[in-house]
Amino acid sequence: MRIGIVCPYSLDTMGGVQNHVRDIAEELIKRGHEVSVLAPADDKTTLPSYVVAAGRAVPVPFNGAVGHVLFGPIANARVKRWLEDGRFDVVHLHEPGTPSLSLLALGATADLQVPVVATFHQSNPRSRAMSAAKALLRPRLERITARIAVSEYARETQVQHVGGEPVVIPNGLYVDRFRDAEPDPALAGTDATLCFIGRLHERRKGLPVLLEAFALLAPERPGLRLLVVGGGDVDEARSRLPEQVRRQVTFLGRVDDPAKARALRTADVYVAPNTGGESFGIVLAEAMAAGAAVVAADLPAFARVLEGGRLGVLFPNGDAAALADAVDALLADDARRTALVQAAGAAVWRYDWSRVTDEVERVYETVVGR
Repeated sequence: MRIGIVCPYSLDTMGGVQNHVRDIAEELIKRGHEVSVLAPADDKTTLPSYVVAAGRAVPVPFNGAVGHVLFGPIANARVKRWLEDGRFDVVHLHEPGTPSLSLLALGATADLQVPVVATFHQSNPRSRAMSAAKALLRPRLERITARIAVSEYARETQVQHVGGEPVVIPNGLYVDRFRDAEPDPALAGTDATLCFIGRLHERRKGLPVLLEAFALLAPERPGLRLLVVGGGDVDEARSRLPEQVRRQVTFLGRVDDPAKARALRTADVYVAPNTGGESFGIVLAEAMAAGAAVVAADLPAFARVLEGGRLGVLFPNGDAAALADAVDALLADDARRTALVQAAGAAVWRYDWSRVTDEVERVYETVVGR
């Protein structure tokens, strides 16, 4: 099958949607499909051979984050040329409501006899921007042949704002890449090791909440280490910590996937203090696969991944003191931590790309058959 996949966000700055697009493209190629991915990216960026760079993106604040997107007449011409040259059996768009390449591609498919599958990632039922754009988006979105949402919350957002009945197919990961990664003893604390992954400057990722909690924990646990993975202003983040505990926090910056897996394998506990805007929480699944116990804010999406607390510990969103208490209690209870890790390690296989791609392929086969 010839499959064209459109990513709306720049591959120069990786994120959840970009990782999703890259991984499913590679899994589909392994299964014998011909896959081309169109995405914003600078021409100088080193990209996989299956990616077509559409041009440099521009940063646009949206949903508590900054999306690097690409729009305009030049981008539109490149989208049309990619579609015409590709002669795809199916075109798979990600986030077609975002003002970027997926929305342009949706418009360009109007003159082509090609089925369109769309995956919706966002979870923001109260989005004023989506409400305002509803009248503009709905006619275009009616061209979609089949819709996918990565979670019930992404599905709810899509149904509320633009209608349709998407099937829920979760985000995926390669479980064995995290399970088989080697821990890094140089990063581990002598007492225990915590880990956080997220862009430092995005408040919805919740790093300030975690740092406040760590400031409460660290004086009582001098051997405790916190690993912070993600790009941003390290000096500004470090300034939030009392000087006497700063040496217990290691900022690793932006890292590649193997280094991220090693950090998670090194951790005893992964902490997700995110404050909102999450539709799934793939990093929770990555931590589960790596064998770290998970402590997460009680966001609906996180609670669903953790099955209401069966696979991890939930704490009240934004409450640093409660987070500190939850982590401290878990570190003090080896039996409970082990039970959570074992249960999560068994459950996380439902998100492995081997299973998720089976479900996506069935959607492709259905629309191509039409």
